[in-house]
This record gives sequence, C-alpha cells and structure tokens, in this order.
Amino acid sequence: MATFFIAGFQHWDGALLLPELRVGMRLEVVPEPDNPHDPNCLAICLGQRKIGYVPKAHNSLPALLMHYGHEVFELRVLQVDSEADPWEQVRVGLYVADAR
Repeated sequence: MATFFIAGFQHWDGALLLPELRVGMRLEVVPEPDNPHDPNCLAICLGQRKIGYVPKAHNSLPALLMHYGHEVFELRVLQVDSEADPWEQVRVGLYVADAR
C-alpha cells in the first residue's frame, strides 16, 4: 500500500529503540483521533513505546478504515540505517493484511 520513513522518529523513542529494530519486524499502528495537529494521526509503536507516526501524506485512508473497525493493516520494518539522518533511519511498509 505505502512505504515511508517514520515521521517524528527523532522526537520520540526511536533513537533509543533503533538497535532493537530489525528488517521484517512488525510494528503497531495506533490511532490518535484526539491529536490536536491531525485527527487522522496514526502513531507507530514498538510494544508500548511510541517511535513516531505514519506521515500525514499516508494516514487518511488507514485512519478512516480503522475508525470504522477495519483492523486490516500490517506495518513492517523494511530498512534500518543507523548512519542516516534521524528522520530517515527507518523505512517501513504499510500493507493490507490477508485476513483469510
């Protein structure tokens, strides 16, 4: 569906958790409908720790589907580069999961 760098990675726990992130690892997508900056906000978490957000350019359709109870998305780590700029250290893929 979409691939992107995690938005806000440098502002949350991303840097602290970078050594734990591995290609193929599944991350959680958590809606934040009360976010004052974006009602379609989708946080990205590893366990209970927020590491950033789905970028605004990619969050409207998943947020809408999740709002109506369709938990059909899977978010996986595609690339980890500790030498890159902090906002480009982790690329992820958001996919429609096979619910069969």
